[in-house]
Amino acid sequence: TYEAEQLGVDLDGYRIVQISDLHNAKFGKNNQKLVDRIRECAPDMIVLTGDLVDSNHTNVDRAVQFVNEIVKICPVYYVTGNHEYWLDTSEYENLMDGVASAGVIILDNQVVEISRWDAKFRLVGLDDKSLADGTLEALLSDEKELTVVLAHEPQYFARYAGTGVDLVLSGHAHGGQFRLPFVGGIVAPDQGFLPEYTAGEYYMNGTEMIVSRGLGNSVIPVRLFNYPEIVCVELVGMH
Repeated sequence: TYEAEQLGVDLDGYRIVQISDLHNAKFGKNNQKLVDRIRECAPDMIVLTGDLVDSNHTNVDRAVQFVNEIVKICPVYYVTGNHEYWLDTSEYENLMDGVASAGVIILDNQVVEISRWDAKFRLVGLDDKSLADGTLEALLSDEKELTVVLAHEPQYFARYAGTGVDLVLSGHAHGGQFRLPFVGGIVAPDQGFLPEYTAGEYYMNGTEMIVSRGLGNSVIPVRLFNYPEIVCVELVGMH
């Protein structure tokens, strides 16, 4: 649960399911096990925080098939990760076309207002090339409503927190790939050894960041003490 003072009562209990770093992993035929698990969370919204495909063994059809299933559950929002940008142009375009025609809202460097009756919050998405270049600041206005940011890479947490947003949903670190008791994640992309942000919740200056361990692997095909993860965040007001 995420407690938010400025959450209107009509959004109390609103559920966001986060899927990150799928990397073309497969959970059952047509990812049916994964789809069923998402459905069990009873989400009001699903967010995909990047690396839906893996640039090393890309399967655009599998990714598109998956999003075609989850859009039947509730609205789906998507921001790209680094692997999307490592695809060749035609694969990238096929993926984006497939995702968009499934009805997913691609939120790269966009803001949408999510409302239910009288309550609303802002959902901001950053594309993977725009995490630390001032794009987030430019997208934010001065309104004081609850602001949730989708950003694939967690190592820019200080930048995100500096803008005063409330909640950041991130991934990319694969949970540190290998997790050891008392130590946590061992290695993460762009953070190197003993990375700071790999899984779970982090706090800085009133901003909370939730880092998903993700679902698939890329360069290292093995996980140790690091189970794939679906993140379900329930927004609760403090009334």
